[in-house]
Amino acid sequence: MTPGQLPARPQSIRAMNEILLLGQIHDQVTVSRADLARMCRLSKPTVSLALSNLERAKLIRPSGVRTGLPGPAAVLYELLPEAGFVMALDVGRQYLRGAVSDFSGAVRARTSVRVRVKGAHALVGELIALSESLRATAGLDTRQISQTVIGSPGVHDQRRDVLALAGTLTGWDAPVMNELRHVFGPSLMFFNDVDAAALAEQEHGHGRGVDSFGFVSVGTGIGMGLVLDGKLHRGNHGAAGEIGYLPLEHERSSDARDARKRGSLEAAASAAGIVRSARRAGMGGPISARRVFDAAAKGDPRAAQVVAEEAVLVAKAICAVVTVVDPGLIVLGGGVGRAAGFVDVVRSQLARIAPVQPELKASALGDDAVVDGCLAAGTDRVWQVVNKGLSDPT
Repeated sequence: MTPGQLPARPQSIRAMNEILLLGQIHDQVTVSRADLARMCRLSKPTVSLALSNLERAKLIRPSGVRTGLPGPAAVLYELLPEAGFVMALDVGRQYLRGAVSDFSGAVRARTSVRVRVKGAHALVGELIALSESLRATAGLDTRQISQTVIGSPGVHDQRRDVLALAGTLTGWDAPVMNELRHVFGPSLMFFNDVDAAALAEQEHGHGRGVDSFGFVSVGTGIGMGLVLDGKLHRGNHGAAGEIGYLPLEHERSSDARDARKRGSLEAAASAAGIVRSARRAGMGGPISARRVFDAAAKGDPRAAQVVAEEAVLVAKAICAVVTVVDPGLIVLGGGVGRAAGFVDVVRSQLARIAPVQPELKASALGDDAVVDGCLAAGTDRVWQVVNKGLSDPT
């Protein structure tokens, strides 16, 4: 203890012990009192008191006994799943996705629906319907949801309370945000969709155990989530990773009007840019980014050229990130980024222009990455609230 520093009060020490044990129970899933005493270097009476307090607070519960070892059977403890629930909603351009998880992290419900309306106000109704469906599946009412997180394109401008830089997702103004808070509660969190996917990659994917990496999503839009020193980096204005605004374009896929709406790179290299480039290359019939990639895989030279040009644009964007941040890993996500073989083409183009080569991988998380990232962010917030409650029970 440094001179002038007051000793910790017994109440503070109890709270610190409870927070420490709760974290260990989370990490170990099920654990005995003796194990907790050994791992935390606390006396068994101290551990017993803390466990009693946590059980009384309805944060943990006994989960059975461990047998087969010398001595009495040891009671095992686990998190009480019903201690809190997180709802995650992903607002995509084509689909709304959602899930509910409990305090232990187990997913209780998951679903997705195609977007059928246009405009933010109409979309609120669909989000409400989706949330009601999730709660019904999970057997919950509104009061049991501790935290709701909405992931969407754009950046939440807290000063004006609007979603800015949302590209083609328009109309998310203050009245819409207020309507959402009225439905989902004042603690509602808004999260950039690609940032959320980066959190999911850190929690479940290639980013596990990696200090610094970038998650680059290429699909109906383009963006990047950046993790530096183990933490999501959002920047001073929350706009870190808005690489769709990089001044990169290609004469065949670019469109000046589209670029003014959502940035040069996103207009040129998103799915809409791929379709535009394919049409200008002479491909006919119904065209989508997926059909272009399928045609390229089957040997169509026009489609192959479009894919090659797409890879050049994405490689240039990654090169810009590499020269500024130098991450050890770049993960490609989104419908285009995860297309079969695309990561290899991008890697080849990147090797021509970048001063150093990060490891480049395609995400394996699938379409629920944004939802899973929102669940992770919401769960982290719930744990902050729980720990604060233990530290300051008043």
